[in-house]
Amino acid sequence: MLYEVNDETKKRIDNNFTYHAPHGDQADRYGILRGKAMGMAYELVTFCPPSRELSVALTKLEEVMFWANASIARNEVRPAE
Repeated sequence: MLYEVNDETKKRIDNNFTYHAPHGDQADRYGILRGKAMGMAYELVTFCPPSRELSVALTKLEEVMFWANASIARNEVRPAE
């Protein structure tokens, strides 16, 4: 069975799988978010013993950073030039 893909889904897929070059202050904000996540990562490895749980926490923190940056890249409209 095949399913019909509606226009909204096509639009979402096109947006999510397209490179979004940074514009305006986006690159700066990406850097700020990365820096905050890195600081948290150092706190985690300082306060938590090496373990599977720590590895999962670090992976989830990477996911947070990725999704936060994706939110900026995918949802902000590039200003007209």
